[in-house]
Amino acid sequence: MISDITIGQFMPGKSFIHKLDPRMKIILMTAVIIFIFLAKNLFSMGTMMGFVVLAVLVSRIPVRMYFKGLKAIWFLVFFTATLNMLYIKGEHVVFQYKAITLYEEALWQSGFIAVRLVMIVVISSMLTYTTSPTDLTAAIEKLLAPLKLFRLPVHELAMMMTIALRFIPTLLEETEKIMNAQKARGADLESGGVIKRAKALIPILIPLFISSFRRAFELATAMDCRCYTGGKGRTRLNVLKYRFRDVFALLLIGGLCAGLLYLNTLAPSLVR
Repeated sequence: MISDITIGQFMPGKSFIHKLDPRMKIILMTAVIIFIFLAKNLFSMGTMMGFVVLAVLVSRIPVRMYFKGLKAIWFLVFFTATLNMLYIKGEHVVFQYKAITLYEEALWQSGFIAVRLVMIVVISSMLTYTTSPTDLTAAIEKLLAPLKLFRLPVHELAMMMTIALRFIPTLLEETEKIMNAQKARGADLESGGVIKRAKALIPILIPLFISSFRRAFELATAMDCRCYTGGKGRTRLNVLKYRFRDVFALLLIGGLCAGLLYLNTLAPSLVR
């Protein structure tokens, strides 16, 4: 399960999405997530699903990577959808057995929520798959630049966010190694109740915390040795510039927004 979490990984490539300015990718990702929540009927939701599938194909990232990343949230999707089916009330009863009553509105709501969660994870994963940590840091710093008026350490905040995102795969790999080492020593991590499993995680968490602090100390030492002093007065090898493809992508998302709002008017809303 741990090896299935792929968020934070960068996969180099030369696709259209790879070549987009990282600032534009963050803006477009945020816009698409908002559009996903704006979809209210089958027409608009189907359009968003088609757009996400098209974006996956254009990114040229293996589809198995997206499915691998989705394995970690299937339980959350199923659990959320089930709760909505059981607790949302409506007017049209579809199934009734003793205290369990399912309404047509609840089924639609549950399906839409499940699809939305999957699409949000896919779009978020696409950002990290197609953007290097360096570009991501520069993009976040540029987008947060207005906060400098309030004397906030924008560069440091962007650096911390990117380092945290970058080290997610590393920590997951370290966790898997520790778990395999404990299993080789005879540790039972899978059987028993919840309390027993929680106690079995203690031999994993302690070395993981020690390893994390050691890795953080080594990173801080390496940055000090390279005379890292933050963002003040620093220059960049690659300066971010908006190009024609970024304008084209922005216009495409704008057209998607207009089409989505129009499609919402073609049929009554299926979600509340």
